[in-house]
Amino acid sequence: MAINIFKKEEAKKEKMVAKKETVKKETVKKQDKVLATPTWNVLKSPCITEKAVNMSAQGNFYTFKVEKNANKIQIKNAIEAKYKVDVLQVRIINIPARKITRGRIEGMKSGFKKAILKVKEGQKIEVVSQ
Repeated sequence: MAINIFKKEEAKKEKMVAKKETVKKETVKKQDKVLATPTWNVLKSPCITEKAVNMSAQGNFYTFKVEKNANKIQIKNAIEAKYKVDVLQVRIINIPARKITRGRIEGMKSGFKKAILKVKEGQKIEVVSQ
């Protein structure tokens, strides 16, 4: 009987190894899908605030609202494709959701992701005209 027990344990170990291999393959597929998102879908809108306008006037910094799952590489590629400029630096800020009350009514203001971009000197992005 002891021999049969060891055979069962070996079979269980083989099944566990097979499961781990399938899990690794699935995660690779998910990563490919995330990187395959189109560049036009990454940018939501330019963020036009007093601080953003001052940053664009003093230096070559521009701010945009972007998709929640976008990364720096996707944002850089989208800006370079759409506005035909060279992006030197990308900074990302996650703005959290906030609780808002109006009288007795409570609600939430949804959060978003904001990207601050530094563009090469001498190049500009015309945000207002678009």
